[in-house]
Amino acid sequence: MSHDNSQVYRTTSARVGKMMIIMLGICIVGGAIFFGMWDYWISQPAPVVAMMAGGDDHGAAAVHTGATITSDLHFIESSDFRTLAFNALPGEPDNNPSINMEVGDKVIFNVDNAGKSFHSFGVTTDDEGFGGVVAGSEVATASNPLKPGESGSSEFIAGEEGIFYYICTVPGHREQGMVGTIIVGDVSVEEEVMEAVPEPVVEEVMEVAPEPEVVEEVMEAIPEPVVEETPEPVEFNGVISLPEGSGVPGCDETNECYIPFNVTVSAGEEITWSNDDSAAHTVTSGTPADGPDGNFDSSLFMAGGTFSVTLDDAGEYPYFCMVHPWMIGNITVN
Repeated sequence: MSHDNSQVYRTTSARVGKMMIIMLGICIVGGAIFFGMWDYWISQPAPVVAMMAGGDDHGAAAVHTGATITSDLHFIESSDFRTLAFNALPGEPDNNPSINMEVGDKVIFNVDNAGKSFHSFGVTTDDEGFGGVVAGSEVATASNPLKPGESGSSEFIAGEEGIFYYICTVPGHREQGMVGTIIVGDVSVEEEVMEAVPEPVVEEVMEVAPEPEVVEEVMEAIPEPVVEETPEPVEFNGVISLPEGSGVPGCDETNECYIPFNVTVSAGEEITWSNDDSAAHTVTSGTPADGPDGNFDSSLFMAGGTFSVTLDDAGEYPYFCMVHPWMIGNITVN
């Protein structure tokens, strides 16, 4: 008789169940670690990805072979929040101070939020927008910025000559003035020269005095000014919109940073804000001048997000955006 000498391996359903539980646990822990570091993954492209895109790390992996420079920077804002800067407002000493360094030098940035808005920090080579923020130079992020009174440190080592820029990485804040220059090596910052605009030629025109009768006839022909009626207030349907473009100064001139910006509700009625802008915002009770009063705060919520609150006590509830403090609104609770 012949015998089959091949080995047969068997297991039990209990062992299979244990193995599946272990594998599921590994997936859960790995996912928690990955998404817990989400800001890190999206803050800077991986070096391989940057090389494939035709870029480089601009000193992100440079070696510190030279001097160490310390730069203390403070986020500040003008009283109307339209002008933002580092250390001092435009026209004042130490406004957005330039930093001069050589290849291999290291600059340590100590930044603190001395303003009333949210801010974050980074170094970039892009002179128009954000480009890629150099890895290691970040302090907080646009999605998790420094709150008023908070601070942090970072460093930047330049691996090549050129012009770099330290900026506030919250969208819109660079355009409002939060940008300084880092000059690495023997390079010069080109100043824009405005072309001379020729003086307009003003031709002399002899004035002819009109006859008195003509003047009277012209005066009589001028129609009475038309007084436009005050538009009806926007009907409130329970939702307040943060419209596209509200993250840029200007909407405050027409009270269209929150639409509608002034609403009246009954006690216990739910109010919802919808972020219809491309920038992140907050809905924070209080005023830009005095700061948050603690009644409600959405924290930072991104484009497409919503925030709701129910107010049970009668009264006035002014509110504003901590990121863009020119955005103000008011709730009246009856």
